[in-house]
Amino acid sequence: MLAVVLSLAAAASFALSAMQIASVTGRAGPLQLARWQMGLAFVMTAAASVALGGWRSIDGAGFLYLAGSSAFGIMLATTTYIATIQILGPRLNALVFTLSAPFALALGYLVRGETVTPAQGAGVVLILAGIVVALAARAEDGPGPDRRRLWLGLGLGLVTAMGQAAGSLLARPAMLAGAEPFTAMAIRSGLGALFFVALLALPFARPAARPDHQALKRIGYSALTGIFLGMSLLMAALAHGGVGIVTTLSSTTPILILPMVWFVSGRPPGGMAWAGAALAVAGTAVITLAA
Repeated sequence: MLAVVLSLAAAASFALSAMQIASVTGRAGPLQLARWQMGLAFVMTAAASVALGGWRSIDGAGFLYLAGSSAFGIMLATTTYIATIQILGPRLNALVFTLSAPFALALGYLVRGETVTPAQGAGVVLILAGIVVALAARAEDGPGPDRRRLWLGLGLGLVTAMGQAAGSLLARPAMLAGAEPFTAMAIRSGLGALFFVALLALPFARPAARPDHQALKRIGYSALTGIFLGMSLLMAALAHGGVGIVTTLSSTTPILILPMVWFVSGRPPGGMAWAGAALAVAGTAVITLAA
């Protein structure tokens, strides 16, 4: 029961983080937002790591695996994740992000020689069906992005899902070797923050202005809820429950984000929005539990 509560709390934390990111659209660009978010996340996770003595759990090989995980899961995927939220909104972004499960499945097959069962293939179909249903439901929510921006957002969402899957695959050996979770996240977010700061050397990556105080607060909340709190709850859930159940329940973000969008916008999501989210979550469940 504790694992169930922790997993659902992690999913809610991820949803809250996405809502905070969406709230600063137009006030901070993807690179600027990622720079501040990763910097704040590093401070939080590094402090927790020092308090727990977690740095002793990292060896040279583990650091290299986590550095590779940061390159794909943070430097690449965080940038495109933020951009996808700003283009598609948090609801549709949460659905597209469920594609990380099929990509992880494909990478496991190609890189690690893992088998793909017919049930897992059916899970992929359910996720794709959920995204199609959600796209068809856009008319219920009023005007959305034009066709060109919609395809751009979907393309960035695909990059995010692939980057997240690759980042998770690379982090797995370090975590299996006993890396302390806060320390692993501190390495990933710290290297990501350095990368985004280094990008300031390029003229196109320099922001026109610093985010205002309100925007910085929301960016801080997104780092607190999504990276520090969400990942901590997820790791705690894994310590008390099976990987399949925890992964499935922590992937219910597309459903949990709907009442949050309802609360903020004042408009209840339509039936097709709920159906699309349910299909995507069901697909993730099938892929995970059939492993």
